[in-house]
Amino acid sequence: MKRLFNLMSLLVLASLVLAACGAPAPTEPPATDAPATDAPTEAPTAAPAMYECTDALGCVKIGPGEPIHFAYIQAVSGAVAALGQTNVNGAQIAIDDKGGELLGHPIQFDGEDSLCNAEGGQAAGTKVTADPTVVAILGTTCSSEARAAGPLVEAAGMVMMSSSNTNPDLTNPDHSDWHTGYFRTAHNDLFQGRIAAEYAYNELGFTKAATVHDGSPYADGLRKVFEAVFAELGGTITSSEAVNVGDTDFKPVLTTIAAGAPEIIYFPIFEPEGNSFASQKCEVSGLESVVLMGADGLFTSGFAGTAGSCSVGMYLSSPYVGGDAGAQFLEKYRATFGEDPASGFGPHSYDAMNIFFAAIESVAHVDADGTVYVPRGALRDAVYATSGFAGLTGELSCDANGDCATGEALAVYQISQEMVDGSVNLTVSEPVWQP
Repeated sequence: MKRLFNLMSLLVLASLVLAACGAPAPTEPPATDAPATDAPTEAPTAAPAMYECTDALGCVKIGPGEPIHFAYIQAVSGAVAALGQTNVNGAQIAIDDKGGELLGHPIQFDGEDSLCNAEGGQAAGTKVTADPTVVAILGTTCSSEARAAGPLVEAAGMVMMSSSNTNPDLTNPDHSDWHTGYFRTAHNDLFQGRIAAEYAYNELGFTKAATVHDGSPYADGLRKVFEAVFAELGGTITSSEAVNVGDTDFKPVLTTIAAGAPEIIYFPIFEPEGNSFASQKCEVSGLESVVLMGADGLFTSGFAGTAGSCSVGMYLSSPYVGGDAGAQFLEKYRATFGEDPASGFGPHSYDAMNIFFAAIESVAHVDADGTVYVPRGALRDAVYATSGFAGLTGELSCDANGDCATGEALAVYQISQEMVDGSVNLTVSEPVWQP
């Protein structure tokens, strides 16, 4: 019995040792301030839905850190490079004033040389509109380029705005040169041709005028408006002549003009033909006292010097931006590029870019990670809807045909001997008349 008792004691002791070596007993949970509840925990927040582009013309997607791409179609080489480069520079000042970025993305601005002819406009337009990253286009310099590039812009669903195209057909919905998505901050030549005719007839008192064009949409459009308004006012068109781009000898056409005994010759053509035409006028008998008048295509810093003394007293219609706004833009231009603007349309480019910026900001969708979507159709509609925009060139409102300017930023200038000598720059001079 004693042995049995001892054996039982050993078994009990062994069981106690094994229990001590097992898993520890559970401890009490730590105390919390919150009362116990049987309510379920809150479900995690769902990730935001990805943006779905439903725009009929598609969307431009700009990923985090990627640039918002603006392109230009401008004549930045050749005879009219002064016009195209000033347009590009005016746009660059607008970009600088924006801090170089839009919607948190850097702004990319590059483009193609369009050479101020239809072939150049076709080539540049084809390349720019084939780039799906391009959001908006500053272009073109010349109306002939727009005639070729316009259909391409429309087909791509893009928007293009010109700061220097002025031909009336480009915003005439009844004309084949009108295309959806084309806009301009430049004045329509329905304004410019009218003020030129009114100045010649009402201010200078002339009743007989001859006209010359070079076959371009720009020049032909202007001379048609001038002739119609001049005749409407009571004047007589003594002759309407044509020259060719590339001509250098204008004495035959000037001799023909002299036979009609005009008091003024209106020749809204480009450089270099316009420079030679003006300089040769004094070499033709009967034209010694006849006044010359051109338009904004000759309003460049180099025109007077190359046209020479025969251009002294000549008149030019061209853009004018005065007051503090004009002075501030000129100051920025000089500080940025180290020279005066070579033509008069820089402020129009500045306004075009700022209209683009405002329209993009109004329609773009920005994801949480910074990705930007710009719907092309909505952007086009937003530009058409621009109204009461306070620009350097006036209060701009884009109509259904693409005209955004009212023609208020126009004036007439006169060439002086100081401009021919180079001591005064035509493009920063004060006008002699404003309508």
